[in-house]
Amino acid sequence: MKGILLAATTALLWGILAIALKVALNYFDSYTIVWSRFFVATMVLIAYYTFKKPEMLKVYKRPPLMMIAGAVLLAGNYIGYMQGINYAGPAVTQIIIQTGPVMLGIIGFTVFKEKINLTRAIGFGIATVGFGLFYYHQLNEMISQKEALNKGVLWILGAASSWAGYAFFNKKLVQKHHPQQINLIIFGLPVLLFLPWVDFNLFVQSYEWWVWLLLIALGLNTVVAYGTLSAAFKYTEANKISIVIIMNPVITFIVLELMVWFDIRWFNIDKVSPLAYAGALLVIVGTILAIGLSAKKKH
Repeated sequence: MKGILLAATTALLWGILAIALKVALNYFDSYTIVWSRFFVATMVLIAYYTFKKPEMLKVYKRPPLMMIAGAVLLAGNYIGYMQGINYAGPAVTQIIIQTGPVMLGIIGFTVFKEKINLTRAIGFGIATVGFGLFYYHQLNEMISQKEALNKGVLWILGAASSWAGYAFFNKKLVQKHHPQQINLIIFGLPVLLFLPWVDFNLFVQSYEWWVWLLLIALGLNTVVAYGTLSAAFKYTEANKISIVIIMNPVITFIVLELMVWFDIRWFNIDKVSPLAYAGALLVIVGTILAIGLSAKKKH
């Protein structure tokens, strides 16, 4: 039960993340938000290990090339995800980004030589149909914003591809390194990479206190979500964790519907058609079948 609760915490944090990022875009540009998330996450880890385990910081002296590659790919994932939300909105982003786990599954078959069975094959097929159905009907609903939607989807697909690459390197790295030691590089390097695009003038604006709290919370979301996900693998099977995590788009849709119901207007919420919801459901079910239910158990 502890592992499930930890995984549910990650799913909840990722479910509300897309909405929080969309709100932040009212005050900051995409690059500044992404840089701030990595900066806060890195500072939290450095502060913690400076007092608890200073030896963990030695990774900064000579980081492995795979860590550097993983950091670059995660940086690409973050900015692609952010731009996807900017152009296509939270709902579309949360569905299309699920291509990331599907790509990772394909990497597992082709690179790690994992076995594919009928259940997984059916899952990939269902997810593919779901992606097409969701995208097609959202395109019809947002016909006046067709160009923005297409641009957003391209950013999201780039983010998903980057995440799959990051996950590939991370899977190899965790065999030799502590997960949080990896994160010291994975979170830290993008702080330098995005530095030229940060608009520091935004940090001297007279925003309300909750705007600054939101920016800090986005960084803490990165630390806590990845931390609880890593801890969850210690207490329960990987397939159960996968199923819980893949549910995070459902949380996003529920929160968006509640915002409509209570007339909360933090940003414009694009209409989602019933058939698009059906497509979203197919994506989630297909991804669970392809990635979750057939995953090997880990204790």
